[in-house]
Amino acid sequence: FKTKHHADVTMFDEHAINLIRLMGHSETVPGALNADEVETAFKTLKQALSSSSAQSGDSWEEDSVSLSHRGRPLLDLLQNAIQENEHVIWEQSLL
Repeated sequence: FKTKHHADVTMFDEHAINLIRLMGHSETVPGALNADEVETAFKTLKQALSSSSAQSGDSWEEDSVSLSHRGRPLLDLLQNAIQENEHVIWEQSLL
C-alpha cells in the first residue's frame, strides 16, 4: 500500500486482500482509492477491524497475529492520506 507522504505498508497477499475486501473495495490487485474514497475506506476498515477484535477478543495466540493488529499500519496510512488529501494505491510486490 502506498501514498505520497507515508511509508509504504507491505504485507503478505492473503492478508492484504482480506483488508482490501474489509475496506469495501474489490479484491483486485493492483488497485487504488482516489482521495475522495479514502475516508470511507478508513471508516469501513476501522469498523470491520473493531468488530473482528470484539468477536475474537483480539487475543494473541501462539505464532498468530490478529487481524486488527495486521490492519493497524494500513489504518495509519489511510489516516495520513485523509490528512494530506492523497490517493492510495496497492500493487503486488515482485519480490
